[in-house]
Amino acid sequence: MKSHMVWFLFLASFLSVFPAPSSESMVRHYKFNVVMKNITRLCSSKPTVTVNGRYPGPTIYAREDDTLLIKVVNHVKYNVSIHWHGVRQVRTGWADGPAYITQCPIQPGQVYTYNYTLTGQRGTLWWHAHILWLRATVYGAIVILPKRGVPYPFPKPDHEKVIVLGEWWKSDTENVINEALKSGLAPNVSDAHMINGRPGLAKNCSSDQGYKLSVKNGKTYLLRLVNAALNEELFFKVAGHLFTVVEVDAVYVKPFKIDTIVIAPGQTTNVLLTASKSTGKYLVTASPFMDSPIAVDNVTATATVHYSGTLSSSPTILTLPPPQNATSVATNFTNSLRSLNSKKYPALVPTTIDHHLFFTVGLGLNPCPTCKAGNGSRVVASINNVTFVMPKIALLPAHYFNISGVFTPDFPKNPPHVFNYSGGSVTNMATETGTRLYKLPYNATVQLVLQDTGIIAPENHPIHLHGYNFFEVGRGLGNFNPKKDPNNFNLVDPVERNTIGVPSGGWVVIRFRADNPGVWFMHCHLEVHTTWGLKMAFLVENGKGPNQSILPPPKDFPKC
Repeated sequence: MKSHMVWFLFLASFLSVFPAPSSESMVRHYKFNVVMKNITRLCSSKPTVTVNGRYPGPTIYAREDDTLLIKVVNHVKYNVSIHWHGVRQVRTGWADGPAYITQCPIQPGQVYTYNYTLTGQRGTLWWHAHILWLRATVYGAIVILPKRGVPYPFPKPDHEKVIVLGEWWKSDTENVINEALKSGLAPNVSDAHMINGRPGLAKNCSSDQGYKLSVKNGKTYLLRLVNAALNEELFFKVAGHLFTVVEVDAVYVKPFKIDTIVIAPGQTTNVLLTASKSTGKYLVTASPFMDSPIAVDNVTATATVHYSGTLSSSPTILTLPPPQNATSVATNFTNSLRSLNSKKYPALVPTTIDHHLFFTVGLGLNPCPTCKAGNGSRVVASINNVTFVMPKIALLPAHYFNISGVFTPDFPKNPPHVFNYSGGSVTNMATETGTRLYKLPYNATVQLVLQDTGIIAPENHPIHLHGYNFFEVGRGLGNFNPKKDPNNFNLVDPVERNTIGVPSGGWVVIRFRADNPGVWFMHCHLEVHTTWGLKMAFLVENGKGPNQSILPPPKDFPKC
């Protein structure tokens, strides 16, 4: 009897510490060992930073409302942090991951467990390193399935496949960016694009094999696409097949058919592919989209859709990728996106606005006496002419613990100078520098105009906001007109995203509700532009309710 009582007390204490997950959700554990691995691509090998020795890294599988505990152990010489791209991180900014924004990095030999819940989210997201240029090889997909018993709002596919697009440099990417920063000029472009870590048919390297997607006639496949490339938007095509687009950035959209996807760095897209042919091998292409006079890696990555019963010696049915500057192809895709806006998945677009913000995004030139290749100047990037300076102490703990001198909450809500943003030239291309944040009260509604500038060159900027989804209510070319353009806003079923492309020489308008307290990074997801300073952060204050404040930091939170 006594032994039974001891066992009962032990069990009770165990359950109080580790409560059983409800039938609706569960706790899932992953371990990420960040290690060096020699990887060979394009007939050339290099020591590569990886998770668990894999490139791309492992896919995380979970269901809506599950909690993830991901233990990251740093075995490499670099500081490391991991961002869970698109995860809302409601009240858990400590687990968001951008180094020196929400956390100090995980130093060599150190460990940090990211602990967060996938609250109200389902779909495809992804994870990647968020320090230096390590995300060139440190990345993978996050697959969030609906709750058990909840169907997709589209015909159930027979199979699901994750397809992650990326870039590959033969050189060490840290050397690539460091050399560029010394020179003051742009870094070398990549040597190849990747489809699930493979370039496909590569010049002068017959050992490179492309990814093979095996299919059966009559079956439907849900392809979960991620663009993990550092610096390039990509077109994605399959010869002889149409896609049905059903989701972007882990939000369902009204389904539509199209033959070419455009996907910017940071974005995800789910499509249905029906194997409608009886047999054959069909070429898959991932190629760059750039409609400005800016150098890109022009090598197309290839893979094959391989039908069951087709001989490997059969000829591959080909397709031509769109021209590199095919703006109309990209615009056709972007303009087709609409939120599902159903009773179960409504589009809760803010209709009254508390904060009207206008941010210019673009490049600039600052003096750099040591930059001989740049003739004494350095290319920089900015938002509202502020080139962001990364702090030495992370912003979220500085805010939470009231550490002074780390940042100022005075980020400008409008550009300092009014000019012809999208065209013409300016005499002074210099920017200001600073670690400046924009403060928002809890639950405030925000309308943000993102306006591209033509300084040096207009360019499409994929802007990512951490901690939030937002609605794209309008977009256009040229300069935003605050009197006329709002008349054409879509406030009914605008697409909901976490990463949005600001069109080259144009603008986009987003809306969101600031209902997640913390410090939230916003930056261009072209890594070169982030490095150059095209970034800022919102400081969202705590609310007054019991669940409207930042949770305390975890005990193993990394120290600077």
